Amino acid sequence: MEADPRTVLELEDRFATDKACLEYRAYLRWPGGFVCPRCQERGGWPASRGRWICQHCRYQASATAGTIFQDTHKPLRMWFRAVWHVTSQKTGASAVSLQQVLGLGSYATAWTWLQKLRRAMVRPGRDRLRGCVEVDETIVGGESEHLGRDWGEKSLVVVAAEKDGAGIGRIRLGVIPPATREALHRFIEQSVEPQGLVHTDGFPAYRGLERLGYEHQVSIVSGKEPDAASRLLPRVHRVASLVKRWLLGTHQGAVSAKHLPYYLDEFTFRFNRRTSRSRGMLFYRLLQQAVQVAPQTYDDLTGNHNG
Repeated sequence: MEADPRTVLELEDRFATDKACLEYRAYLRWPGGFVCPRCQERGGWPASRGRWICQHCRYQASATAGTIFQDTHKPLRMWFRAVWHVTSQKTGASAVSLQQVLGLGSYATAWTWLQKLRRAMVRPGRDRLRGCVEVDETIVGGESEHLGRDWGEKSLVVVAAEKDGAGIGRIRLGVIPPATREALHRFIEQSVEPQGLVHTDGFPAYRGLERLGYEHQVSIVSGKEPDAASRLLPRVHRVASLVKRWLLGTHQGAVSAKHLPYYLDEFTFRFNRRTSRSRGMLFYRLLQQAVQVAPQTYDDLTGNHNG
């Protein structure tokens, strides 16, 4: 398989037809050769309309079935352009910008496509953070940011950031219910490798991390020092500030609480790949993960299910 496109012109040239897009999609889904989704046997041959026929049970499988591209009515080359647009924008893409770039007649279509792609931005089985990891919470949404841990109608977001020398390594973000010990411990277990050093403030809900296999460093934040938290836990506070600025700048702060986790996934995807010099690699990674994510209907995305 050829190298990933480096420019939009290479993208347009390489994926000018749906046939080329289907072949690339099949390669991403079955990099070691076709595997039948019914009998799990290897081996088959391509048929018409982007389908594959299993040489064992003769089942006809599609490279798009069971992925976020299932049942799409738009040309696949438009999806590839959408993925390129999303990964080539350093600050992210809004539904309005995607609608304009692709010439989509409906804002709802652009919004739906972006929501589907955001669900592909978390790689199944991704590695957890390692080494020294700062963890803290922040409040997202609304006008006031000075509510302590009593956030009312706002969303409580927990941030984990690896220490990379004086800088920040990888991050994890998650929306949690009230900041209970159970919720915070669950997030840390999902985000940080055991035996790591977890650095937090003195909030009592963080107590007991040693029983989960972590080394726990506590920095007591004094209320008499306005900048104490950002000084003692600089990485998580830097990330929290960037998240809020991104939500306000790219999305004008118009992100509902029920969709916030997927926007945080997008921010994490971009932040953890911020040093990549290859737009083509980001394009490849997002498409690669997209063929591993189950299909989502509009009602799935909006939560508007009848009955």
